[in-house]
Amino acid sequence: MAGHSKWAQIKRTKAVVDAKRGAVFTRIGREITVAARAGGDPAGNFQLRTAIAKAKAAGVPAANIERAIAKGSGQAGDGANALETIRYEGYAAGGVAVLVHALTDNRNRTAADVRLAFSKNGGNLGESGCVSYLFSHRSEVRIAAPVAESEGSSQGPIDEEALLEDLLNLDADGYELSDDGTALVHGSFEALEALQNGLRKQGWSVQEWEHCWHPLTQVTLQDSDTARQCLKLLEVLEDLDDVSSISANLELAPDLEID
Repeated sequence: MAGHSKWAQIKRTKAVVDAKRGAVFTRIGREITVAARAGGDPAGNFQLRTAIAKAKAAGVPAANIERAIAKGSGQAGDGANALETIRYEGYAAGGVAVLVHALTDNRNRTAADVRLAFSKNGGNLGESGCVSYLFSHRSEVRIAAPVAESEGSSQGPIDEEALLEDLLNLDADGYELSDDGTALVHGSFEALEALQNGLRKQGWSVQEWEHCWHPLTQVTLQDSDTARQCLKLLEVLEDLDDVSSISANLELAPDLEID
């Protein structure tokens, strides 16, 4: 099965280390607020449960989570409906396709910030639909091996045979093993809730789950200057307060060295 792009791996390891704590809290708080529009009770709102789980994993204080829920569900009386979801599409250096998703209360401000990030870092912001066809919008669930009672809190590597057997009974399209001992199970966009619930019931340790835009093809960069410029654009976009997620079909050549 095709591996995850190098940018996806870089993004996952950098997310908590490099992001400014306050910006992360704001970003996740907006996700909770938007999710809570469909109801403030997590028990009946899967999107809200997902956003809350992400917030707790990032260390967002409970009070922040409660305020975001109150705002989204209308209890706080201030305009949660001002937030809207916008997608931007374009190309980074080397022809790498980039999808940017934002949650914003000011469309003009966000568009200007995203356009400037592209233009100053060797990219081009395009029209709607110019690169989204290069991605599949799917469900992804990251799992680890179950904790063995005899080993205390330690977790061993993924048992691939056991995973394959369990996936036969779930709405999964495939999986990818990672070097850190986890596996990424993926399925259709509609399957996220059933997929993560099913993996839990099978005994797997579910670490995170989300909808992702997965690249159908990769652009492999061989030149270090081009790769550096591309990564710089992705990092600048990631630092924008209004940006909630970024997807790119970047693949770095195995022998490429970047300072």
